[in-house]
Amino acid sequence: MIDAFLAALATATTGTHLLYLVGGVGLGLAIGIFPGLGGIAGLSLLLPFLYGMEPTTALAMLIGLVAVIPTSDTFTSVLMGIPGSSGSQATVLDGFPMAKRGEAARALAAAFSSSLFGGIFGALVLTGFVLVARPVILAFGSAELFMLTLLGLSMVGVLAGNSLLKGLGACGIGLLLGSVGGAPATGEYRMTFGNFYLMDGLPLVVVGLGIFALPEIIDLLRQNRAISEASELGKGWLTGVSDLIKHKWLALRCAVLGCVVGALPGLGGSVVDWISYGHAVQTTKDKEHFGNGDVRGVIAPESSNNAKEGGALIPTLLFGIPGSGSMAVFLGGMILIGIEPGPSMVTTNLDITYTIVWSLALANLVGAGACLMLSKWVARITTIPYALMAPFMITIICFAAYQATRDLNDLVALVGIGTLGVLMKRFDWPRPAFLIGFVLASGMETYLYQAVQFDGWQFLTKPGVLIIGTLTLISIFFAARHTSDNSKSKATENDRAQDTESRPKRATNLRPQTLFAAAIFLTFAYGLYDALQQSFLGSVFTASVCAVMLVISGAVLFKLASGRIDDPVNHDKEVVEEYVSNQGIASLFHYLYWIIGLVISCYLFGFLISVTGFFVTFLLVKARTSLVRTAMLTSSIVVFMASLSHIMVLDLPNGLLQSAIALPWPLG
Repeated sequence: MIDAFLAALATATTGTHLLYLVGGVGLGLAIGIFPGLGGIAGLSLLLPFLYGMEPTTALAMLIGLVAVIPTSDTFTSVLMGIPGSSGSQATVLDGFPMAKRGEAARALAAAFSSSLFGGIFGALVLTGFVLVARPVILAFGSAELFMLTLLGLSMVGVLAGNSLLKGLGACGIGLLLGSVGGAPATGEYRMTFGNFYLMDGLPLVVVGLGIFALPEIIDLLRQNRAISEASELGKGWLTGVSDLIKHKWLALRCAVLGCVVGALPGLGGSVVDWISYGHAVQTTKDKEHFGNGDVRGVIAPESSNNAKEGGALIPTLLFGIPGSGSMAVFLGGMILIGIEPGPSMVTTNLDITYTIVWSLALANLVGAGACLMLSKWVARITTIPYALMAPFMITIICFAAYQATRDLNDLVALVGIGTLGVLMKRFDWPRPAFLIGFVLASGMETYLYQAVQFDGWQFLTKPGVLIIGTLTLISIFFAARHTSDNSKSKATENDRAQDTESRPKRATNLRPQTLFAAAIFLTFAYGLYDALQQSFLGSVFTASVCAVMLVISGAVLFKLASGRIDDPVNHDKEVVEEYVSNQGIASLFHYLYWIIGLVISCYLFGFLISVTGFFVTFLLVKARTSLVRTAMLTSSIVVFMASLSHIMVLDLPNGLLQSAIALPWPLG
């Protein structure tokens, strides 16, 4: 074993291996900076280039890309409030507020150093447990995985904001939308309205970008300023690193969580950051700063997100069972270069396994160092007036969303989820709770169905289920205590605010959010009606969710309709007052109409032609730029998108014009 470990070290430090490793890291940096693409897209793009490569050098490129994407996707999460991938969504909650108040450097330094720590910790765990992890992983069946999804849902209380009822309701919306499409037990189609696109369910990339990215873009456009007002962002790098040292035990606990969750097939990076974020809130006494720029809210998800890659490699290497979507593509890459995952990885191929371990550690070192060097310059984009940045971000988001299924309906879904996100942000329905429900819905239903099929309802008495159930109850207890403390702390502020508010303002705020709550209630009512049209196995999950949520959303609706409001309309009181008192501020949906116009234009004229028209119109009308600057910016985005799609072999949306006329590349 020691001989294999040292031989792997010698292989991993050769010049050729390091060269390919750095190449994979470079590609991972480029992929990670673009929101919505993530590891699955990056690995998929790399696979065609692996044909004929020597196995260890091909592994170097694969590991380099896998390791750095959870680090580089932090850029957009912190600087723009746009999740770089499904694994960096929780980082937005505190990283973006830090950037808005001029602490982008500190947030990025804390994120990258935490990512480095988590990545190396994951590599160490992979080293130590590669021989003993097999019985542990095999002990987790469908029943235990179902309980783990319940543990994930228990974080909703922590992420519920100022109203636990709204938090539960938002989670219910996510669970319902996550159930759209075929039932895992019977294949029956639910809530699809006969639409072929909905039959496969809504893609996570589209939902993540819509629920977080579009509302933040619209909010910043309405404020008509840069993300950060600070002119100097080159400070705070050492402070961010010292934050990690100060909160080292939090980072260690979250790294352990990342390894455990990453090693369990079916959970992976889409939920581990939320679990670690919830853990950080639950185990902290001074919780009031979370969600408003607390550096601990950056350290927790980033350390777990990178550590989970080491954990995810354990079932991938030992059993050929991918722990996440990116690991599924990585598994395909291993088979492509002639390496068969399975028990042989800890016997005859142990040297290859340890080469992967060393490559993972080195890739995290190179990736974190590269991000730290780049971030001083990248962070300066937060001082650019947002009216100039917004069209670039909207274009990239639409491009990333389209890559989910390569269907124009991806853009329609993006706008629909974005509208929901705008309204949830406006009326203080917590979007993180919604996303947790959406992410866990499919797995939760599948695991429940399998557990009942295999063990009946006796699965509830299994030792692993009881242990995880106890942890879930503890989590709920801390969540309830946190929500209670939060409500008490807000009560005095609300009383003072209501003394100064006029009745017309209160009435103006009340009616729109009452209508929104009524729409949520009717959505659950329709979900229950739709479930009753299905068989028992196809409807038991959605019917149960809708029945419970009808009670919860009904309670919210009753409180709003009767004027019994015990929480503020929005976290940001100044923004709320702008909506109702300042007639000079653009209306809530004004900028959403621009995005809708871009999507309609894509249906008619294709992507590049539509982007050209969108850029010219937006920059002249909203950003008030000169004709020369407008032409330069428009030309740059067209050349960039055409080059990106060509180099990365990615499709651009085609419209009716391309169907009727054979246009040359890149218009056709």
